[in-house]
Amino acid sequence: MPMSRKIAGFLVALAAFMIVEWITLGFNLQDGHPTAFYVVHGVLVAVNVGLGLVLGSVGLRGLGGLRGLRRLRGGLERPQGPPV
Repeated sequence: MPMSRKIAGFLVALAAFMIVEWITLGFNLQDGHPTAFYVVHGVLVAVNVGLGLVLGSVGLRGLGGLRGLRRLRGGLERPQGPPV
């Protein structure tokens, strides 16, 4: 079932927000915390930026923005049926 344009747009917007938010948080961590604090927050930043990238790519596919990427990955295009 294809994704609606509303949902695809929402996913792209959510992905952009997540990426900007978590990268900003990573840069705004202050000095003076134990090393474990930075390790945990570094993992959180990495995981959430990764999730943002995945959501963004799914949303862009839903909007039709990454159609060329399908051809590059080995022809995952829909098979063509007989002409009607």
